Amino acid sequence: MIIRAATPADHHRIAHFTVTDPVAHIDADRYHRDHARHQYRPEWTWIAEHDDHIVARALWWGRTDSTHPLALDCLHVTTGTDDDRATLATRLLTAGHDALGHRPQYVIGLPGTWRDDPATTAAVTWRTTAAHHAGLTDHVERLQYQWTPDHGAPTPSDRLTFTPEPDDHVILDVLRRIAVDTLDHHTRRALTTTDPTDQARDTLAFYRDCPGERDWWRLAHTTDGTLVGLTIPSATPNNRNVGYLGVLPEHRGHGHIHDLLAHITAFHAAAGADRVTATTDLANAPMAA
Repeated sequence: MIIRAATPADHHRIAHFTVTDPVAHIDADRYHRDHARHQYRPEWTWIAEHDDHIVARALWWGRTDSTHPLALDCLHVTTGTDDDRATLATRLLTAGHDALGHRPQYVIGLPGTWRDDPATTAAVTWRTTAAHHAGLTDHVERLQYQWTPDHGAPTPSDRLTFTPEPDDHVILDVLRRIAVDTLDHHTRRALTTTDPTDQARDTLAFYRDCPGERDWWRLAHTTDGTLVGLTIPSATPNNRNVGYLGVLPEHRGHGHIHDLLAHITAFHAAAGADRVTATTDLANAPMAA
């Protein structure tokens, strides 16, 4: 068994590698498209070969201008029992992590009812076992929602106003305040090791670096001018998304989250978006609602 990074000569074989498991995967069209955008790269693609056949594939993805990949998009092993697959996948991920110098997050796309299907549950189990053994030990389950034009644009809020705020120092302070007692797993985990201001600075930098525009961001105020929260409509390379929204702790419990989400969705709809996505932690019941 040979485990190695891909080379340009492997491109066609990697693109047309067959994935039959019932989990989201990268097909040939997506691989060709994002490879052309420099978002999949040979040095970010690792394979296992046996008798000159690719039997396992790991695809890490990054932005066109990224120095390092941001996420593992696809992990698949074609042969063996589930235990065999987990063992080989662990070796593949470990080799990739060692070469990359860090461990990007691994995202597995699944239907919401995945626990009801034994085949899907098995496909998830060997992958998460491999990820854990390769050092990806922080696990969170998230829900993804989408809006499409056939649902109609939401009605704008009649109790909040949304205004631009070009000063990043103001945004930084709002982000820091919103993080207090948040239900968001990523933020809570970051705050165990990071100063609140530094955590807010990291969040600001992340959304500054996303494909969405900085001038889309808005502060939300009540009609008497009281600051309530923040909206950051954003985008991925493929579609518009909610990005970030948050309510200050002293204004939670009044349903303002619905106003913020409606504003972001209506903003994207007015711009002609044909799809808007939003994700939140499974445990974040108010946001999911």
